Amino acid sequence: KNLQILVDYTIRHFFPEIKASGTEAYLQFFRTVLDRTLKMIIHWQRVGFVHGVMNTDNMSVLGLTIDYGPYGWLEGYDPNWTPNTTDRQNRRYRYGHQPRIALWNLFQLANALFLLTEEAKPLEDILNNYREDYQVDYHQMMREKLGLRKVKLEDEELVQELESVLQLTETDMTIFFRNLAGYSDEITLVDGAKLLDPIAEAFYKPEELVGATLDQWRAWLVKYFDRRREEELAEDQRRELMNSVNPKYVLRNYMAQVAIDAADKEDYSVIEELYDLLKHPYADQPDREKWFAKRPEWARHKVGCSMLSCSS
Repeated sequence: KNLQILVDYTIRHFFPEIKASGTEAYLQFFRTVLDRTLKMIIHWQRVGFVHGVMNTDNMSVLGLTIDYGPYGWLEGYDPNWTPNTTDRQNRRYRYGHQPRIALWNLFQLANALFLLTEEAKPLEDILNNYREDYQVDYHQMMREKLGLRKVKLEDEELVQELESVLQLTETDMTIFFRNLAGYSDEITLVDGAKLLDPIAEAFYKPEELVGATLDQWRAWLVKYFDRRREEELAEDQRRELMNSVNPKYVLRNYMAQVAIDAADKEDYSVIEELYDLLKHPYADQPDREKWFAKRPEWARHKVGCSMLSCSS
């Protein structure tokens, strides 16, 4: 009875678009929660945000990010990275696992709602939609990050290969995708590392771009340019599309720590600057280029700059 009162209250006050009652209302509620959660996770993956502690009580039915104390943003692209020190061993909440954890959490919500619907199959069908829709939405999101509008089956392979080459050497996710838009449509496929010049800033250890690693990067770029030529977008349109989904600025942990250290000395200017900077994360903001940079080496293992605890 208490569960029914709680769900009815939630629907009435936060989901007014649901006009049905009884079982159908609960199914519509669950479908809406699932859709909002899926959309949120897609955005997390798009910008490299890692929640860090995706317990069921830290997930909102409104599709909002809540209670993310040990959060982080990907520096080097690494699906296995978690910012949570207490998750260091099992990495349950790692970046690449977030979509599955969201589904697991939705499954627990479905178990609770089953007490109201008393039918498992409709809930199972909605959960199955998550698996199917995530793959579709994820690849569409990646197309947009790559400046591709047409839907082609081979794009999935292009994305998978990109996810592999990004891990050949430590590659900053934010800088890579932002600078990828800088390649001209008149790109000349030169030999060696020069082809990587527009994205060179993204590499933490450029000296590793030799041999097989360089060959694989070059092969992917050639394949990407070939695919991009199949589009009917002008260069400025493509760049605008890519820059609208690939942020130039994210709140890297070291940036927050720099602001905290300054505030401890009663200097709040860094907080104010970052607050203003992050109001427009997709804008170039030429006077703030210093924040469009890889994590400095001093912050790689510094407390507060690499991993956090739940009480951070």
